[in-house]
Amino acid sequence: MRLKLRISACLSVTLAVCLFASGRRVFAFEQQQPPPAPATAPAPQPPAPTGPQLQLSADEAVRLALENNLGIRAEKLGPQIGTYGVAQARAVYNPSLFSTSTKRESTSPPDFLTSGGVATLTTSDRMETNVGLQQNVPWGGGNYSFALDASKLATSSISSFNPELGSNLSAQYVQPLLRDFKIDSFRQQVLIAQKNEQIAGLQLRQQLTSTEREVRSAYYDLVGAIGQLEVARRSLDLSRESLRQNERRVEVGTMARIDIIEAQAEVARVEESVILAEAQIRTFEDNLRTLILNPAQPDFWTVSLVPSEKPVLTAQTLDVDAAVKNALASRTDLAERRRRLEMTEIGIEFARNQKLPAVDLVANYNTVGRAGTQFEYESGFPPIEVGRSQRSFGDALRDVFGNQFKTWSVQLQVNYPIGTSPASAALASSRLQREQQLTNLRELEVQIAAQIRDAGRQVTTSLQRVEATRKAREFAQIRLEAEEKRVTAGLATTFQLLQAQRDLSNALLQENRAIIDYNRALVNFGAIQTTPR
Repeated sequence: MRLKLRISACLSVTLAVCLFASGRRVFAFEQQQPPPAPATAPAPQPPAPTGPQLQLSADEAVRLALENNLGIRAEKLGPQIGTYGVAQARAVYNPSLFSTSTKRESTSPPDFLTSGGVATLTTSDRMETNVGLQQNVPWGGGNYSFALDASKLATSSISSFNPELGSNLSAQYVQPLLRDFKIDSFRQQVLIAQKNEQIAGLQLRQQLTSTEREVRSAYYDLVGAIGQLEVARRSLDLSRESLRQNERRVEVGTMARIDIIEAQAEVARVEESVILAEAQIRTFEDNLRTLILNPAQPDFWTVSLVPSEKPVLTAQTLDVDAAVKNALASRTDLAERRRRLEMTEIGIEFARNQKLPAVDLVANYNTVGRAGTQFEYESGFPPIEVGRSQRSFGDALRDVFGNQFKTWSVQLQVNYPIGTSPASAALASSRLQREQQLTNLRELEVQIAAQIRDAGRQVTTSLQRVEATRKAREFAQIRLEAEEKRVTAGLATTFQLLQAQRDLSNALLQENRAIIDYNRALVNFGAIQTTPR
């Protein structure tokens, strides 16, 4: 019995030594794998794409997003809306034509004097029409108007002209001298509309930068998921090779059959990680798809996005102090706060101006002309008609434009409220609002500086992580090769080998994530100098 045991042990040691001395690396990482055993199932492959493939780099993904992203399309309408808002505010200074036509008939009680001593009812039929031009001028708060009137009056009473044709040319100019001179409600609205237009431009810029950051982050997510799938497949190939080697050892009697169960369980576990990695790729692909593709294209959901770049480590030197200065000068949220502060300053200027007395200079000029059937009466009462003549409406117009009968006037109108005016309350409220906005602005500047410093630390930390994970991956590789040799020599168990394989897979994943996180941190460091997170 002892002789049989000795013979079996000798055979086992001899077989192990032969396998080790042959120089054949049975568990080396990324080695040329032997033909799979018939009993082993093939590794799961990702589902074949059902549509065309689109290979693209990160820059190409950003370009597509700028063309197709729905959020950018919507935000691009903001500046256009702001431009129309400015045009709407300026429209108050456009000249406008006006016209009025009136027909009036009236009956009056008897008038002894106008009826020539006969107590009869007095009737009149009057038609009037006027046309004119008026405009608010964009300087000084003034406004002017011109109007040309034409009328016809027929009456049953005694009159010099019956029917009487009349014409009147009037002009008026109103010029504020204190209140509304430097700024009025119209100019306030124009200035505010211009600030809103600028804010819309800042919001578009913020949307563009934020979308670019989201696209690059989604691109790196997809690249990382593909790298994770590659690592999972390598781990699956390695675990399958371990299972095949264990099966061979069982066949030659150097390993118990129960050890195969542990290797089969490891294969099943890694197959699950491959399946999850494939699903994660589809998720990240859809995230990138919604950011860069046009939903109206027919292959929106079927085209496969294939990144043409892999995570590459390109270390960059950071100047955090210069980045803070750049952010304080160009951050969109900070610029928007400053524009809103400027709008408050406009409100303060307007409210301060409204506290002044209203002193307006009003100038009027008027010329008239008369025409129609002109009666001549003999002196006495009642008057006796002795002749009549005709004057056309053209004669009346010649009177008007010949400046024959003119009237002009100049007025100085003063209005000053007694007691607290609404403008005083508005001025006090606007000043408090300005103080609040200044405090919030200073607070935001401190927050921006802290964000830039934190983003810089993330870049530095990510770079250090890359170096650390690289070393960990190298040590895991060395350990796996050592465990392979130990298992071949019978000095280690299957569990130790599987654990080394898991450690190498985890180290590869961590190194891949660290490189991607470093690239993402660089993108964030550049973007956060322009837009908030």
